[in-house]
Amino acid sequence: MFLGLNQLVAQGTYDIMFPKSNNERNQNCQSCLQIFRQRPKEVQFSIKREKNNLYFQTNDKKWFNLLFKNAGDGIAVDVVAKDRYSCDIEMITPSQIKGKLLKPVYASKLKSGLKPYGDNGFRILVGRISDTDINKELEYNILFLSNKYLCNYYVIYDLESYQWDLLDMGMYLDSLTYNTKKIKASAKEGYILRNKTLKFKIPFEKNKSEYSQEDIKPIYDSLRLTDFNIKRINIKAYSSVEGSLERNIELQEQRANSIVAALQSFQKPTIKTEVSSSENWVEFLNDIKGTKFENLAQLKKTQVKGKLVGAFSKEMEPILQFHRKAVLELELEKKDKYKLMSPEELISKFNASIKAENLDEAIEIQNSLFEKLKHKETSPNILKRMEVPNQEKYIRILNKNSVYKYALNVRQILIVYNELLALEKLAAKNVEVKYNIAAIKIKLWRFKAIEINEAKLKNQIYTLKNYGIAPSLISRMMVNFHIIKAENLMRKRDYDNKDKSVSFIRNNYKKFSLSDYDYLSLAQFFSYYANVDMAVELLDKKARSIDIDEDLLFYYLNLTLIKTELTQEDDYRTILLNAINMNKSRFCKLFNAVEDGGVTFQLLADAYLRGTYCENCED
Repeated sequence: MFLGLNQLVAQGTYDIMFPKSNNERNQNCQSCLQIFRQRPKEVQFSIKREKNNLYFQTNDKKWFNLLFKNAGDGIAVDVVAKDRYSCDIEMITPSQIKGKLLKPVYASKLKSGLKPYGDNGFRILVGRISDTDINKELEYNILFLSNKYLCNYYVIYDLESYQWDLLDMGMYLDSLTYNTKKIKASAKEGYILRNKTLKFKIPFEKNKSEYSQEDIKPIYDSLRLTDFNIKRINIKAYSSVEGSLERNIELQEQRANSIVAALQSFQKPTIKTEVSSSENWVEFLNDIKGTKFENLAQLKKTQVKGKLVGAFSKEMEPILQFHRKAVLELELEKKDKYKLMSPEELISKFNASIKAENLDEAIEIQNSLFEKLKHKETSPNILKRMEVPNQEKYIRILNKNSVYKYALNVRQILIVYNELLALEKLAAKNVEVKYNIAAIKIKLWRFKAIEINEAKLKNQIYTLKNYGIAPSLISRMMVNFHIIKAENLMRKRDYDNKDKSVSFIRNNYKKFSLSDYDYLSLAQFFSYYANVDMAVELLDKKARSIDIDEDLLFYYLNLTLIKTELTQEDDYRTILLNAINMNKSRFCKLFNAVEDGGVTFQLLADAYLRGTYCENCED
């Protein structure tokens, strides 16, 4: 729950006194403001409704009693209805009180009426909704009073929180293998290793709706899938913006499904597919910027479509032709010739291959066993039955067994770390073992599981380049190094050195590619330890690209929707339309009441957001 502050200056209501200036507010609200500044982030409060009753709830009685210490300290609730922001209203008049102000409740009644509620919670009745408003979509803003002066006016924003972590450094198995973390609100982490994925675009010819095996074969051949099958396809098809929306969507789905059918014809295993279609407003708005057509960006979508006919449409075709495309993401699965064997048969065959020193076959069987572990067809205990001599020539197999143990259960990280240190003694120059040790050591430092000498760890990371590790991978490790360092310095309140680590991160993250989860992690780091501007800078271009992850785009909206200075920028419309194209119902839901799953409908006070909402969400 995010709580945003609005400062108000106004006439009195009930016996509340409204400061006429910031200076007057600071003079009369010094104690109240100090208590809010020192409020631990763990202390939460909100207004909860039960039928007609409104309750102020908090999880910290001590903070509550500190806030409401004197007779004139209290709470009042402003009951705001969504119809205040109706699309039928041309202009919303700014107002100090946005709805119906309920009678204030002061310290004596607050303290005597506060009762335990739920697990570790407390609540007090602070007002009732009138019968005339009971069926309306409502929100409840809080006025905090000190000696009857309005000191804080809170609008409650319900913003989704997202899990995040260090940037993914990967671990070496046969090659560098990354995890499968997806951006989900309060999601459980999925299986840690992913299959190989490919992402590419297929341009659509105008008026062509069917794609045959012959059309797709050059693309399929370029993928070089000798050792892989296509397991899953996610295909997003885009039309240019001229013409009927219904016809555009129908045509794109037809094109997308014909591509899927053509790819399926090249292999026997069934390909799982997910197809979505939309008009490409994002690239349209990006590409007309700086051209003689840029005034179109100020028009509504229906007005743009009205102009894109006849000669004008032909004049714009050099731009529009690049907007018709499909973005394909293929998840590949390595072909497994041992797939039909049972785990027992595989273990027997693996151990026989090791005895015969047929290492290539042993590695193939090992990979097949890993697939069965991945799909939970056998127990991780099976790894203990793999009879591998503790010798340098088996280092690749030993390394993979240790890393996979960590992949199956991150709580074994310290055990795996010590196993890798032992393997390093067997093969002192093995680059894969050295990389895995450094990657796990960084994570152990984050978990505070081992003591770290920062200078030695930094040297260990940079020394990897002597073993052929790519500079981009070293830069990624060093960004993680400084993320952890900044967190530690922040706890020590060493802000100057914390800022140096933040600057290092900002100056180096462009040296390597980022996954969507990496973008999320960096953005949240900048938000927590630096400022929102850095997070916005990181995500701004990404948010205006059609292939951004949906959850990452909606995280960006969470980051920016409540910041008027950002939503006023012309480019913000592109970002809003990107979200609408991806998931219109999810976008529109952002403007529901908090208790109906929205961020807050009071965002519609922003004319820019309101215009987009009314154009796309009001049928």
